[in-house]
Amino acid sequence: MSGHRDAAAPALARIQTESVVAMLKALNPGLQFEIIAMTTTGDKILDTALSKIGEKSLFTKELEHALKMNVVDLVVHSLKDLPTVLPPGLTIGAICKRENPCDAVVFHSKFVGKTLETLPERSVVGTSSLRRAAQLQRKYPHLEFKSIRGNLNTRLQKLDEQQFSAIILAAAGLQRMGWQHRVGQGALGVEVRAKDQGILDLVGALHDPETLLCCMAERAFLRHLEGGCSVPVAVHTAIKDGQLYLTGGVWSLDGADSMQETMQATIHGPAQHEEGPEDDPQLVGITARNIPRVAQLAAENLGISLANLLLHKGAKNILDIARQLNDAH
Repeated sequence: MSGHRDAAAPALARIQTESVVAMLKALNPGLQFEIIAMTTTGDKILDTALSKIGEKSLFTKELEHALKMNVVDLVVHSLKDLPTVLPPGLTIGAICKRENPCDAVVFHSKFVGKTLETLPERSVVGTSSLRRAAQLQRKYPHLEFKSIRGNLNTRLQKLDEQQFSAIILAAAGLQRMGWQHRVGQGALGVEVRAKDQGILDLVGALHDPETLLCCMAERAFLRHLEGGCSVPVAVHTAIKDGQLYLTGGVWSLDGADSMQETMQATIHGPAQHEEGPEDDPQLVGITARNIPRVAQLAAENLGISLANLLLHKGAKNILDIARQLNDAH
């Protein structure tokens, strides 16, 4: 039995859940799955920017309650919606292969052929992300960036009604909906009960090793920086020739101040088999017994090291000011 969000993103949430169920059925043809739709706090509050709500589990709390109460056995999330610190007793049991992690710009039809650079002065661009707004404000100071909430259908409708000249969306969501023509970023996480070994074994087969290690480094970086919806923080990973490259950055709300650094670590070593269960197999909320522990630790340490480097160079001051300004508005 699996749960998923089905209010603010009804079609996309169901598509994401069905894709995970399909993978599990392919590996376990005899199992039956029931999908239960649920509504979260983040789905209900649509008139306030995410950064202003002040709740860290906007899109997860109600689903996690159902998981704890054994109403469902697993929950499918966009990994970006999952806080870097999970409630006691819960863990991410699977991270599926990541799709396109990029952002996409969708323009109103009257601006087809334009770019953000060539949009008219003071054109309004919608985004739900402080990080996107800060990055874009820095590069395109002639534009205005305003918060936009709602599911993909709602956001595209607001665009078509000319409330915005363009909107910024996650490319993966558009692709999953089959709306490429209009162009948790890109990775799905499956949350389960930490002590439910049967379900952990079931969903653990879905782990994509490279995506998992990338997400471990990213979540460690964000956790150490205490990055969330109220501050503009970005992170990007790439794996090449056994090396994990992690780039992280912080911005002021207006994008005027920024700081970015890149570090790398070796993650492809000889596979090691760990005998027996560990007291706490989780790293940044993720349980992955079928992935070499040494690689997981290298990914987590990389994220912490990059965060420490930015903090040493003054990132804390940028983030503290961003939090204060965000709270004041």
